Amino acid sequence: MSTRLTAIVLGVLLTLASVQAEDGAKITHSFLATGGETYLQDGDGKVLWSYPKSTRDGWVLPNGNLLLAVSKSNDGGSVVEVTREGKTVFEFKGTQSEVNTVQPLANGNILLTEAGDKPRLLEVTREGKIAVEVPIQAQTKDHHLQSRMARKLANGNYLVPQLLDKVVREYQPDGKIVWEVATPNWPFTAIRLENGNTLINCTIGHLTIEVDKVGKTAWQVSNEDFPSKPFDDACGAQRLPNGNTMITAYHAKPGQTKLFEVTPDKRIVWTYTDQRTAGIHHFQILDTNGKPIPGSPLR
Repeated sequence: MSTRLTAIVLGVLLTLASVQAEDGAKITHSFLATGGETYLQDGDGKVLWSYPKSTRDGWVLPNGNLLLAVSKSNDGGSVVEVTREGKTVFEFKGTQSEVNTVQPLANGNILLTEAGDKPRLLEVTREGKIAVEVPIQAQTKDHHLQSRMARKLANGNYLVPQLLDKVVREYQPDGKIVWEVATPNWPFTAIRLENGNTLINCTIGHLTIEVDKVGKTAWQVSNEDFPSKPFDDACGAQRLPNGNTMITAYHAKPGQTKLFEVTPDKRIVWTYTDQRTAGIHHFQILDTNGKPIPGSPLR
């Protein structure tokens, strides 16, 4: 067998091995991965679609198109909607340093963040017009570490993780801060759960916490809970319908765990590994064992 063919077979075997639960039961997930490489992958490890640019955040839309926050490249980044054939059907170009977040909204608008001297949240229409602008009260000495996975909440407010400020804030549309919690390390993802708690990933703190409405930690999980030390820059997260939490290890190297699913009692029941040099910045889990995840994912 040639060296190249051996490498391909080994890579496939490593990918398939990564979808085995620790207790031996078969679990599969298909997902969208964003980061240095952008792709859709099914539960058997087959790449269904890929995009040629680095991305920060993204969603598979009901029509099958992909909504992506594209990393900056001699520009201020952008938001695009692309078809499976690679055709761009929507684009909004950032006007400052970076665009790090994107979220499709129920009203048809698109939420994004702009990092720069005037950090802000924007809701833009499908015609590319700014419908809502919300200033973010964040440090400006490091644009890259201003904010990440901002999300619009059911109450109409916006939840914003602010990395270097080490705080997660909830903003009203008028820019007023109505809730905040200090975090032990840089917050990357903040998810408002159905019980009112907030799930937060602390990147290089290698830590995930869940805090209640007054900011008290109700649950946390970290490398201290596992001999395998799966946390390696905890960027994206998603709370699954079964109550488990999916976490990415963005700095994971080829052959290391890049995604893992942990139960409330801190058991790892699924891991994903591949041979790519690029880590997974954020992701969207699309199905479990071939069954689509209902409703809007909490991510």
